[in-house]
Amino acid sequence: MKKMGLLDLDEVRQRLRIVEQSHAGFQSIEVSRIIGSLDRSSDFDRDFTPRRIESRGRLAQLRRAFPQGNFPPIEAYEAGGAYFVSDGHHRVVLAKEQGAAYIDARVTRLRTRFALDAEVDSRRLVHTDAQQTMLRESGLSDAKPGAVIDFTSTESYPALQEQIEAHGYRLIRARGEILRADEVAADWYERVYLPGIEAVRQESLAALRPDLSEADHFLWLYHRRRTLRLEVADAGFAHAARDARRHRLGLRGSRLRRTTRREQSTPLRTRRDQQSEELTRLSRG
Repeated sequence: MKKMGLLDLDEVRQRLRIVEQSHAGFQSIEVSRIIGSLDRSSDFDRDFTPRRIESRGRLAQLRRAFPQGNFPPIEAYEAGGAYFVSDGHHRVVLAKEQGAAYIDARVTRLRTRFALDAEVDSRRLVHTDAQQTMLRESGLSDAKPGAVIDFTSTESYPALQEQIEAHGYRLIRARGEILRADEVAADWYERVYLPGIEAVRQESLAALRPDLSEADHFLWLYHRRRTLRLEVADAGFAHAARDARRHRLGLRGSRLRRTTRREQSTPLRTRRDQQSEELTRLSRG
């Protein structure tokens, strides 16, 4: 099985919309946190094993020049606690070869609120990009900055955004006035999403499909409720959830079934999520 390659810094910048950077100066950084490259992501795998024959000569030169491993600092970018090499890839190879825990580096810090771990790959970046696009363009990021809506498939994020936009259209017609995106998003979240999630929990639907998230169940339940309203005009989420449990979700041919063809990935955690988990772990320790 082919090992995962290094992350490309340009893709990380694009997906996480990183625009701010600052010089962090000279530091000793953890070798295990070096997961990417500025412009040589295809030349090494995630363990920094060279993929090009040309690297053998360069490594031999470095071994002769720095037998004790005291080579010059590398140049690296830091984003979300992870590092991306801009100069010194072969020095990282030797540091790993020698079992070094740290390596000296001149660091440029990129500002992001996401935490990047050693297992992050392009698939997770794509997932996070889709999630953040939905939150931003729907107005949810402004209306409910603490809201957590995680789907197992990136396809569900634009579907949810369309749902919010449709809700806004109906709301504007009912009120007879133009509303901001965050006002529409807030109304949808309180009057549609939360009641839907409550129905999912009341009927313990997640227990029937633990491989899916609550948001997955909500989106499917929303469409099931719409179908039921063709027969029962005032059918609500509770009605749809009871019907779903009675038929064990009716997975055959449903929208929920299609979400099983997903990326098997989750969005990146924010640094706040990571810090909260660490504090909880310490308090239990």
